[in-house]
Amino acid sequence: MNFTQLEFLIFLAVVVAVTWCLRQRNARNVWLLVASYYFYAYWDFRFCGLLLLSTIVDFAVAQQIHRSHEATVRRSWLWVSLAVNLGMLGFFKYFNFFLDTAKPLVEAVGLNASTLPIVLPVGISFFTFQTLSYTIDVYRRKLTPTSRFLDFALYVAFFPQLVAGPIVRAVHLLPQLSTVPRWRTLRFYNGFQQLLRGAVKKVLIADHLAALVDGVFAGPELYSSLTVWLAVIGYAGQIYYDFSGYSDMAIGIAKMLGYRFPVNFRHPYWSVSIGEFWHRWHITLSTWLRDYLFIPLGGSRGSQLQIARNLMLTMTLGGLWHGAAMTFVLWGIWHGLALIASRVRTFRFPRFTNWLITMGIVLFGWVLFRAETAADAWVIYQRLIGLKVEVPLTADGSLIWQQPGSILWLPPLPLLAIACMFTEHLAWRTQFRRWMRLPMDHWFSPVATSILLWALLLYAPRGFRPFVYFQF
Repeated sequence: MNFTQLEFLIFLAVVVAVTWCLRQRNARNVWLLVASYYFYAYWDFRFCGLLLLSTIVDFAVAQQIHRSHEATVRRSWLWVSLAVNLGMLGFFKYFNFFLDTAKPLVEAVGLNASTLPIVLPVGISFFTFQTLSYTIDVYRRKLTPTSRFLDFALYVAFFPQLVAGPIVRAVHLLPQLSTVPRWRTLRFYNGFQQLLRGAVKKVLIADHLAALVDGVFAGPELYSSLTVWLAVIGYAGQIYYDFSGYSDMAIGIAKMLGYRFPVNFRHPYWSVSIGEFWHRWHITLSTWLRDYLFIPLGGSRGSQLQIARNLMLTMTLGGLWHGAAMTFVLWGIWHGLALIASRVRTFRFPRFTNWLITMGIVLFGWVLFRAETAADAWVIYQRLIGLKVEVPLTADGSLIWQQPGSILWLPPLPLLAIACMFTEHLAWRTQFRRWMRLPMDHWFSPVATSILLWALLLYAPRGFRPFVYFQF
């Protein structure tokens, strides 16, 4: 069930209406838990068992860690949580990837290296990280575990953030679930407006950019350098407006139900360093990797070589978290190298130059993130610098060589979406930022809201296009 589908809008209307009719905490939380499991079962009911298993294990493990006083016992229980959650994630997401990688070695010892028909459970990368943060915080004595299984189960399965974040930590959400929020008209209105902004980002910008991106990335050797550059910039816009649009919708839905989620994006394309970019991009994942991976590895303590090692390991594993493919690993390594270089840089550039360098790093990284294989990414890099690429094509079983053309493709709607992307970023740096939120007390807000709803109905691309991060 996609946030932009009619089925979800009907589901949301029912959930919001019933939720605000329930003023008793247990009844409200039971209703939201049932709705959340229904939402997840709509994708594939078979994987509800995984969600429930992770919930039961981490609830029980946290209780045992809290009751235990011996360091060895507490550490053993933590390893149970790590083994269950990372074991599920590793099997469903990475088993075939590692099997393919080690295929020559596996076959050399006489074992079968055939991959398995494994279906990736939607959202598994997000809810495993969310529950792991809970047990780790309890182990570190930064959080007292809840004794209410219902609250914890709802914390894990809460449908707005279940399948693609934000990754909400227990210390932030559990206290909210222990009380019944009061109705506030302004908060509900702001939540609806954020939901609407997210839908506009996804449907009117990201999905239109996808038409250009998909066409060019499917055959980059056929297009001119300008078209390939536009496609790479378009993908930067697509993934940002697609994912930040989802985050806005999730945060807006939570507000409409009376809850607060953390901010997940702060216009990262205004960053003037790669470090700043990661403070603005997918903030809940960046802080998760910092707190539960980078700092335990040693963080910024130690020699420059040790810090570089910690950065490289963190970003490489962060890349692998996004997907079981070598392109994601290379994307993580690319950003790790960029972060290391930014720390050892001994000279300064003007702010605009720093911004250009940062955007160049980010854009070249997005090529790896989007390309199907490293070879495809290499073709795109060659086209970006204007090199001609000879590509072998198979026709009727015979191998032929075709010197690619230089097609200049400038589709109007994707170009308009790119223009909207630049305009929105520029407007957000001015006083128009406040007006773009469509405040409830401004006369133009109802008019603008009506226009946006009309545009969503009229200019939505044909066909169903899932959110990009659903594949992770």
